[in-house]
Amino acid sequence: MNARANRRIVHVTLDEQSVIRRKPEVEHERAVAIFDLLEENEFCPCDHMDDGPFHLHLSIEDNRLIFDIRRENDEALSKVALPLTTFRTIVKDYFLICESYYNAIKRSTPSQIEAIDMGRRGLHNEGSELLRERLAGKVEMDLQTARRLFTLICVLHIRG
Repeated sequence: MNARANRRIVHVTLDEQSVIRRKPEVEHERAVAIFDLLEENEFCPCDHMDDGPFHLHLSIEDNRLIFDIRRENDEALSKVALPLTTFRTIVKDYFLICESYYNAIKRSTPSQIEAIDMGRRGLHNEGSELLRERLAGKVEMDLQTARRLFTLICVLHIRG
């Protein structure tokens, strides 16, 4: 198996302790993010470069975002914890603009929808870059992987 094939996520789990009924748009975004993530990603914990491919368990515990990284056989490798406060503002802003976007789809002109979507994508990129910055030196990933993981982080923020 080549090195690139080892430096990827092959399974992802979201620990959704307080699973609630989400809007169909949110469920669709979650499903697409997971599908796209598993189809193509570059992900590797810096201390375990040769231990992949990886299973990733994402959860929120004690006001921290937990990346529980495991081998393909589910053997624990490492856990990386990031404070949720780092992401709170951007996730809140992202939720607001997504709500505006979904409302605009129903009522607005194409140019208005496009303008809101550009803002939405900009915030999404900002959150993805923030994730990469906070994981620097712990986990390496490409921008597309960070974008999909940021989507999943947003889903984890939705509580009942």
